[in-house]
Amino acid sequence: MKLNKVHHIAIICSDYEKSKAFYTGVLGFSVENEYFRSERNSYKTDLSLNGTYVIELFSFPDPPKRLSFPEATGLRHLAFEVDDINTAIAELDIKQIVHENVRVDEYTGKKFLFFTDPDGLPIELYEK
Repeated sequence: MKLNKVHHIAIICSDYEKSKAFYTGVLGFSVENEYFRSERNSYKTDLSLNGTYVIELFSFPDPPKRLSFPEATGLRHLAFEVDDINTAIAELDIKQIVHENVRVDEYTGKKFLFFTDPDGLPIELYEK
């Protein structure tokens, strides 16, 4: 099998408007397409980052909570590259997004940190 690239990441949220605001207003994604599926009482929204389709944001009535702490089998976190971790921290602080302290990758020496989306999905910022 020859895979070309990651096509998209699907995320189910509990509060659609809150999550859409987070991914667009805090992380800077753009809404490419937004569909309301009345038969499912559900939104499906395509989000892009710098013109590249990355995330499908879904809403469903009463989705179960994500198990995250302790770590559970399955998707562990989303990671995004940033040019400068200190600039990213300043932006998170301005937007009042609580985050962990900066850590250093023991193998690469690169700086990174974690925070969560409105549903507790772990998000990592990793310095270029």
